[in-house]
Amino acid sequence: MDPALRPLPRGTVKLLPGLFQHRFALNRQYMISLKTENLLQNFYLEAGLWQPRGKTEDIHGGWEAPTCQLRGHFLGHWLSAAAMIAANTGDQEIKGKADYIVSELARCQQENGGEWVGSIPEKYLDWVARGKPVWAPHYTLHKTLMGLWDMYEIGGNAQALEILLKWANWFHRWSGQFTLEQMDDILDVETGGMLEVWANLYGLTGEREHLELIQRYDRRRLFDPLIAGQDVLTNMHMNTTVPEVHGAARAWEVTDDPRWRQIVEAYWRSGVTERGYYVTGAQTNGEIWSPPNALSARLGFRTQEHCTVYNMMRLADFLLRWTDDPAYADYWERNLWNGILAQQHPETGMIAYFLPLHAGAEKVWGSPTEDFWCCHGSLVQAHTMYANHIWFESEKGLTLSQYIPNEASWNWHEQEISLQLKQDQQLDSQHRPHSLAFELQIQTPHPQEFTLRLRLPWWLSGVPIISVNGSPLEVGNSASGYLEIHNIWHQDTLRITFPKDLVAVPLPDEPEVNAFMDGPVVLAGLNPLSNPKPTRREDTSSATFWPNYLIRGIALTGDPAQPGSFLTPDNEREWWFWHGGYRTHGQEQDIRFIPLHEIREELYTVYFPIKKGA
Repeated sequence: MDPALRPLPRGTVKLLPGLFQHRFALNRQYMISLKTENLLQNFYLEAGLWQPRGKTEDIHGGWEAPTCQLRGHFLGHWLSAAAMIAANTGDQEIKGKADYIVSELARCQQENGGEWVGSIPEKYLDWVARGKPVWAPHYTLHKTLMGLWDMYEIGGNAQALEILLKWANWFHRWSGQFTLEQMDDILDVETGGMLEVWANLYGLTGEREHLELIQRYDRRRLFDPLIAGQDVLTNMHMNTTVPEVHGAARAWEVTDDPRWRQIVEAYWRSGVTERGYYVTGAQTNGEIWSPPNALSARLGFRTQEHCTVYNMMRLADFLLRWTDDPAYADYWERNLWNGILAQQHPETGMIAYFLPLHAGAEKVWGSPTEDFWCCHGSLVQAHTMYANHIWFESEKGLTLSQYIPNEASWNWHEQEISLQLKQDQQLDSQHRPHSLAFELQIQTPHPQEFTLRLRLPWWLSGVPIISVNGSPLEVGNSASGYLEIHNIWHQDTLRITFPKDLVAVPLPDEPEVNAFMDGPVVLAGLNPLSNPKPTRREDTSSATFWPNYLIRGIALTGDPAQPGSFLTPDNEREWWFWHGGYRTHGQEQDIRFIPLHEIREELYTVYFPIKKGA
């Protein structure tokens, strides 16, 4: 399978100072702070290499506690994230820690008899086969399997592949004892991305055993009705299914069997195109898919699970690379700002399992070592992926897909071309500009002819202003598309200005209830009366309502087609940077709005009824 787009090789794109580099650094700091022996604690326990006695305050708790059936799931995420960090930045500290962990997993495998290296016992899978309740053992094991694969494929660790191949032998032997119908019953219990692991191995080895594992882990009860056009997603657990579709995507890439691609496209069509999503780009409440375009009744305490945001962004990336359709990059961007960034604490780097969107919501942040929800795992992976989604190459040239400040090196016809993208803060503007602006520098050793494509974002409010070395280009008003610039490049500077505006975005099934966006950023309204810092609660279903708020928030008066008529910039600038806040005017109640991804402990509301004025 030859993709339409290929990301630039890992290590050739470096983040520049700014929001994304800061969030990346927070994540890396958290990862390196976790003790190696605690990351391995459940693998040691299963292999008989660790026998805790007495006080256990220093071990990892929550879903990583030795009494939890999901124990050990986090380490695989950690390994995948560490491999990506090391490959992109050359970070030898985290690479050394990850390599050591792999060597210890090899020791655990040897202690377990030479194949099994799970953090849970093999009998958990036998329990599933017998119909005995157990919490998602395939999901747990997949994380370690995938971590080993990424340490090999991204991190260049050959020992990780050796461990993985031996472990795959166990799964091939175990799964071979069941009929297809029995395997279907087994796969009804959350399997995570097991299919993706086997597709990765088959793509590498071409071995019959690995192809058979793909066939055995084919989730027919989900995939077949999807292809038939049935709505099987409504009220289905979302994060059970997205990783299974990742597996279908990889299976298509390594087998060329068109059925696998049909599954992926049918899932996207059913889950996104025909279903709709909240203003943030995400779906679900309580981790299950909502009915198509029926979201108003599900604005609850458990909206937008972080894992589903991350995994749907991964699915969008598959489709972007296959099709070169910028709509997938638009979807990725919306979820980046209003999911990945919004669910990481801007100061501590911790995770919000959910992003509630009801009136008077609050983000409940996880702790470094006491929770280890599934979203702790997708957290550490999500903030390593920025650099891999900015630049894509194709036969024609280069595509700038995401506007994240970076410097990159691109090999084109045996020449190293230097690229540097910086955000222009537009500090010479008298007021906060209604645009986002960037400067792109291109330097080549010798003049080189190629096509540079710029993604024109979906949120554009007017015609972009783009110049090359001071000469303006003619640009059509084509949001959600590409601008192609064919040129002989050498020492060139592009200036890119994207007009943006404040817009109201209605709920699909309740058009009088709206959220607000400023460019790609969702705004959150703060409690107008009091906003005490809430105490952390273990129960993520808890909620605090603003005492004077309706279910959808205080009603505002104005024309939703012109939200700038009742929202005005607030505290727009300090020193050398612009703030993104607004405040109401001409309303019964004054409300301040700030970007959703800047919310920490404040109580907030995203959706507001808007009544048209007289």
